[in-house]
Amino acid sequence: MIINTIVNRDIANLKDCESEPIHVPGSIQPHGFLLAFDAAFKVVYASDNCSVFIGIPIEKILNNRFGAIFSPAIEVALEAHLKQYGSQVAEPFVLEYQNEKYNCTLQPSGQWYLFEAEPFPDGHLRTPDLYNQTRKFVHYLQETASLRSLCQLIAAETRDITGYDRVMIYKFDEAYNGEVIAESKRGDLEPFLGLHYPHTDIPPQARELYLRNLMRMIADVHYEPVPILTTQLSTHRDLDLSLSVLRSVSPIHIEYLKNMGVAATLTISIINNHRLWGLISCHHYSPKNLPHYTRLSALLQGHFLASQINVRQQAEEYALAKNVEQSLEVILNMTSHVHQDFIARFLTNEHSLKVVNARGMAILYDNKLHLSGTTPTEGEVYQLIGQLSQISEGNVFYTNKLVDVYPKAEELTSTAAGVIYYPFGGYSQDCILWFRPETPQEVNWAGDPSKSIEYNPKGLSPRKSFDLWKQIKRFESRLWEKPELTAAATVSYALQTQIHLNQLTQDKVKLAQLSDKLQKAVSELENINWISTHDLKEPLRKIQTFASRILEDEHNTYSSMVIQSVTRMKDAAVRMQTLIQDLVSYSQVSKSENQLVDTDLNKINEEVLAELASEINEKNAVVESDTLPSVKGVSFLLKQLWLNVIGNALKFSKTQIPLSIQIRCTIVEKTVEGQVKSFYQVSFIDNGVGFDNEYAHQIFEVFKRIHSPSQYRGSGIGLSICKKIMENHQGFIEAQSEKNVGTIIRVYFPTVP
Repeated sequence: MIINTIVNRDIANLKDCESEPIHVPGSIQPHGFLLAFDAAFKVVYASDNCSVFIGIPIEKILNNRFGAIFSPAIEVALEAHLKQYGSQVAEPFVLEYQNEKYNCTLQPSGQWYLFEAEPFPDGHLRTPDLYNQTRKFVHYLQETASLRSLCQLIAAETRDITGYDRVMIYKFDEAYNGEVIAESKRGDLEPFLGLHYPHTDIPPQARELYLRNLMRMIADVHYEPVPILTTQLSTHRDLDLSLSVLRSVSPIHIEYLKNMGVAATLTISIINNHRLWGLISCHHYSPKNLPHYTRLSALLQGHFLASQINVRQQAEEYALAKNVEQSLEVILNMTSHVHQDFIARFLTNEHSLKVVNARGMAILYDNKLHLSGTTPTEGEVYQLIGQLSQISEGNVFYTNKLVDVYPKAEELTSTAAGVIYYPFGGYSQDCILWFRPETPQEVNWAGDPSKSIEYNPKGLSPRKSFDLWKQIKRFESRLWEKPELTAAATVSYALQTQIHLNQLTQDKVKLAQLSDKLQKAVSELENINWISTHDLKEPLRKIQTFASRILEDEHNTYSSMVIQSVTRMKDAAVRMQTLIQDLVSYSQVSKSENQLVDTDLNKINEEVLAELASEINEKNAVVESDTLPSVKGVSFLLKQLWLNVIGNALKFSKTQIPLSIQIRCTIVEKTVEGQVKSFYQVSFIDNGVGFDNEYAHQIFEVFKRIHSPSQYRGSGIGLSICKKIMENHQGFIEAQSEKNVGTIIRVYFPTVP
C-alpha cells in the first residue's frame, strides 16, 4: 500500500493573503485525530497521529471499514447516531476505546463524513449549567440599556465560563475593519479596548469560514501540524475542512498570534442578518484545551448576543427617530398646503435642517438655487449637483465621505463632507441636498494598518508591531442614520408633491389665460369668416357683373388693351371667389360636429358621377367602380371628398389620351398609433399627368400646389379639405403618383369605427 499526504504545500508560495486556501490545509491540530469515511463507512482519509491515540497503524486504518478498525458495535452505534442527530455539533458522539473516552464530532465534507475525536481534557464529561447561564443572560438584558454595555457583560461572563486570560468582543464596520468594543481581561494585561484592527487581519476567505463554522479553537499556537494521509488509489487529493473542529490554522495567522504573544485562542462568530457582525475573541497566554461542552457554553453566549443586536440597535435608533419625527411632523404639516412661496417658507423653517440633523441645505428648482444654513457657494453647489446627477444616474445618493466620489470635495469639508442628494425626477436637475461638515476622528490602531502584511523572500508575514498607532480620519462627516435617511426620503417626496401641485396650479392659470385668448381668436376668426362669406362675395360679384357687361357690349369702342385688362380682372375675381369658397369649406370641415351615421358610398359615388357627367363626357373619360361598402359618415362631407378627388382626376388628365378612372375597394390592415386596425381601402386610380412621388405628402397641405396655377386653375385647398374630412371620419388619406403615368388616391375608412 502506497500512502500519500494531502498537505497543501502551495501555501508557501502565496503572493497575497486573500488567495490562501485555508479550508484545505491537508493537516490538523494534534490535540485530536481525524478520520474521513464514505457512505459505506470505509475510511479513505486519516490523520497521521491515529496510532498515537488509538494504537492502530495507519496501514490498518485506510481503506478499512469503521467497524473493522474499532468494533462492529461501535460502527452500529455511530450509524444510529448519524440517523438521529446528523451533524449537530451540540450532540457529540462519545467513543470509548481501550478504556479511553473521546468526544467526537461528525461533519459532512462533500461525499465524505469527517470524524474528529478529542480525548476529554480532564477525563470527565461535564455538561454546562444552562439554567444558570440563561438566567444570568436575562438579568443582563434587564440591567443594560445599550448594546455596548450588554457586550461588556457578555465578555465578562464568557471569560468566567471559559477561564481565558482575555475575552474581547470585536465589531466589524462596513469594510470589515474591526474595533474592540468590550473587553474582560486579567489585571496585569495591557488593555485592547477601543483599538482598531485593519480588514486585512481577517481576509475574505477567513470571514467566509467564520460564517460557516461558528466556533474555532487553537489549543496551542506552537503545535506541529499533523498531516492527513490517504492512499494513491484515492481520486480526491483535497479534503474540505471548512466545518472541521481540528482544522490546521493558516501559518500566517499562527505567526500573527505569536507576534502578539498569544498561546491559545477561542473564536466565536456573531452573525446578524446573514452577515459577520463581529467575533467573541478569547486569548490565553499559555496553551489551553477547552472541553467540548464548555466551548458550547461559550458558543451559547454568542447566540445570546446575536439575538439582541437588532433589538438593541433599533432601541438606539428609536431615541433618534423620536426627535426626527417631531421635526418631520412640522415639515409635513407645512408642505400639505399649496403656497406660492413654499420653498422660502421651507428654507426658513428650523425643522428643515433638524429633520435630518444637517448643518446646511440646498434646493434647485425651476433653474433657481436656494441655500440655507452652512453650505458651499452657489458655484460649488451647481458643480456638485452636476456630478451627483451623473454618479447617481438620477437616483437617490448619500455618503458621509463625499471625497470618495468627488475629489473636489476636499475643498468643501468645512461645509459638505457628507451629503444626501434627492432628485425630484423629470428631465431637469431639480433636487434637494442636505450637507454635513467634516467631523475629524482619532482612531487608535493596534499597529500601523498600512503594514499589516509584510512581503519577504520567505513568503508572507504578518506585522510584528502592535504598538498604538494613532490616525486622524479626515474628510468624513458623521454617519447618516437610518431614521434620518427615512425622514429625508419622506420630506423629499412631500416637497416633490408640493412642487408638482404648484406647477399644476401655475399651469391651470396659464391654461385659463390661453383659453381666454383662444376664445377671442376664435371669435375674431368667425368674424373674418363671416366677412369672407358675405361682405367679400358681394363686391366680387359686382366686379364680375360689370366686367361681363363691358365684355358683352356689342357697341363698345374699347381698345384691345382695355378688353384684355378687363378679362384678366374678371378671371382674378373668379379665382378669388373660388378661393373664398374653399376657405369657407375648409373651416366648416374643421369645426364640423355632425354625427356619423350609416352612409352608402355607392350612393355618394352615383350622385357625384351624375354631377360631373358633362366634364366626364368632355374628357371622354371612362369611370369604373367596384361595389362600395357602407361606412359611418356625414353624407355631404363624403360627397365633397368624392367631388374633389374625381374632379382632380378630370382636371389633371392628358389631352391626347382618354382618361380612365377606376374606383377599387378592398379590406386591409394598417398599424395606427401602435395598433393594428382593419380599414376599407377605396382607391381612385387615374392615368393622368401625375407628379413626382416625393411630393405625395405635401399635396394635402393648405395652398401647396404641384402644378402651375396658370396651367391648372384651383386654390390649392381641395386635398387639404379631403384630409380634414377623412380625419373627421376616423380615417386617413394617402397619395401615390408617377409623372406622366398617373395618380392613385387612397382613402381609408375604419371597418369598426
